[in-house]
Amino acid sequence: MKKSTAVYLVSIGDELLIGQVINTNAAWLAARLNEIGLQVVEQRSIADSKSSIESTLKELMQEGHILILTGGLGPTKDDITKNTLREFFNDSWRTDEQVLEILQAFMQARGRSLDEVNRGQAELPSSCSTWLNRIGTASGMLFDTKNGILISLPGVPREMEYLMESYGLDFLKSKFQLAPIQHMTFHTEGIPESQLMVHLQEWENQLPEHISLAYLPKAGRVRLRLSLTSPSKIGQEEFQLEAEKLQQLLGSECIGLNHQELPEQVLKHLIESGATLATAESCTGGNIASLLTGVSGASAAFMGGVVAYDNSVKIRMLGVNPGDINKYGAVSSQVVEAMAKGVRNLTGAIYGISTSGIAGPGGGTPEKPVGLIWVGISGPEGTYSRAFKMASDRSGNIERSSFAALNLFRKTLLNQWKLPEPTFWAFSH
Repeated sequence: MKKSTAVYLVSIGDELLIGQVINTNAAWLAARLNEIGLQVVEQRSIADSKSSIESTLKELMQEGHILILTGGLGPTKDDITKNTLREFFNDSWRTDEQVLEILQAFMQARGRSLDEVNRGQAELPSSCSTWLNRIGTASGMLFDTKNGILISLPGVPREMEYLMESYGLDFLKSKFQLAPIQHMTFHTEGIPESQLMVHLQEWENQLPEHISLAYLPKAGRVRLRLSLTSPSKIGQEEFQLEAEKLQQLLGSECIGLNHQELPEQVLKHLIESGATLATAESCTGGNIASLLTGVSGASAAFMGGVVAYDNSVKIRMLGVNPGDINKYGAVSSQVVEAMAKGVRNLTGAIYGISTSGIAGPGGGTPEKPVGLIWVGISGPEGTYSRAFKMASDRSGNIERSSFAALNLFRKTLLNQWKLPEPTFWAFSH
């Protein structure tokens, strides 16, 4: 069994280079490989051309290297990876009968016959091991050589993930002595990265050498990733201790751990208390409702929402007083509070969240600049509102506002319906 090695991820496809497709494969692979203790040292995207593939193989195929290629394995003429690999390894073609059977069943299930173009998917380089793709037509290929390991996978994300889960991860774990790197992620919202760093600095400075903290900011949210690189029992105990310390330092500002993000946490609190929620959105345009309904099981607590973009909808559907709009403007505490109460009345939900603001880039005034967002929260205990000042572009302001509204609601619930006050950060983004 070999010791650690270097992993290179190569994504093949012109669509990646022109920005037509976002490369999610590399992110997924890097995360899963990291979980089993393999470090990716480089990611690159290359053209779907013979010369690009050949030059990359000549550079990276070396002893101690793992090269994982994704893409270029379809049946069409522009998918040339398989033939380039055959020539690179000086192979002949072989027909894989198992692949042929899978292809025939695949086409038959779709009411089609296996034509010559797709039949070619069963032709593989003679020296590779086949990873059977039972959810697509392009097989995975493994070239395990003394000059390095090459894994070639289809570029379709679900097929690539299927083959790595079915074959790749187990193969790599059996081939190398791996010490899995352990991570724990803490989610925060509304706290600037710089202020988080100041708040955590004293604790972070005393972390053992094999435990590290990374700050991962995104649109008003910061993920804190605590990592352990020592597999020893003492290292594990230290990691748990430091994770508990970090949790205590963050307190209620920790939205959730690992995959538990803000929408999941809001719904969890609602479901546990047997409560329901509805949304009335203006500037966020239904984004809060979308975040909530993106969580499996949301129907247990989320009743629905209204996108009240025009003032007439605010008045007719949500019962907002037109006099308040004329006097205070749509972007005001009076209007968002009326919206939050109105959506409760409309849907029968126990709680209501509302938003109204100026997402930009136009529409701002000196009194109400671009990025000013009012959030209203209403429930049996009362109705509140709070203003937030965002500082981003339109899409960024919408995303930040949505998360700010959900977090204000979460914290209000945790504080037993007492509007939470800012702690060690400025309550703005």
